[in-house]
Amino acid sequence: MCSCKIYAWTLSIYKKVWTRYGRQLLYLVFVAMYLHQYLKLILEEMIMDWNFLFFMNSALLGVGLAMDAFSVSLANGMNEKHMKKSRMAYIAGVYGFFQFLMPMVGWICVHTIVQVFGQFQKFIPWIALILLLYIGGSMIKESMQGEEENKEMKKLSFAVLMMQGIATSIDALSVGFTIAEYGLIMAVVCSLIVAVVTFVICETGLYLGKTLGTKLSGKADVLGGVILIGIGIEIFVKGVFF
Repeated sequence: MCSCKIYAWTLSIYKKVWTRYGRQLLYLVFVAMYLHQYLKLILEEMIMDWNFLFFMNSALLGVGLAMDAFSVSLANGMNEKHMKKSRMAYIAGVYGFFQFLMPMVGWICVHTIVQVFGQFQKFIPWIALILLLYIGGSMIKESMQGEEENKEMKKLSFAVLMMQGIATSIDALSVGFTIAEYGLIMAVVCSLIVAVVTFVICETGLYLGKTLGTKLSGKADVLGGVILIGIGIEIFVKGVFF
């Protein structure tokens, strides 16, 4: 009888505690689980090598990925010959952002929905080709119009800049497979290095494009459009046949 009373008393206390603090206890459990996963991730990162080779490979990866963005920057510089330094930094920053974003999206896909990502990879060359053919064709078309009409269309619009950023970086999604062995922190650092390298290279491309655009005058728009179309074809051929 005494034991039954103790049991009933214990149960009532438990119910009161759960009613008052149940939500907080569940919250603490979830926090503890999250901290466990985070600490596990940190330990994995500590085991991996943070050496010179990692930083050099990341920088070289950035150079390789930035070549398409460099060519597009060259075309943009030729198309907008009086571009200010702040605008150059903004455009190069957009390309750098996409070159950071795409490898990280690829890394996340590899660690979550690898099968779906593998299927999507087939469409990457087609997306890049369509976007760059459209942008390059538009530039050539605009250059064929009268000088007065064309003056208002010289400046690179936000929508076109976004399309260029996606088109020149979408093949970097595949880098998710290359850096799949990295932990989250190393993948972020690698992608940041790629972004910084892209920014510097695109700044250089914009400056060279401005210089060439001033010298080439009216022919710069056509040349810029041809460059963009050429990049689209190059990404398509490389992605489909190699």
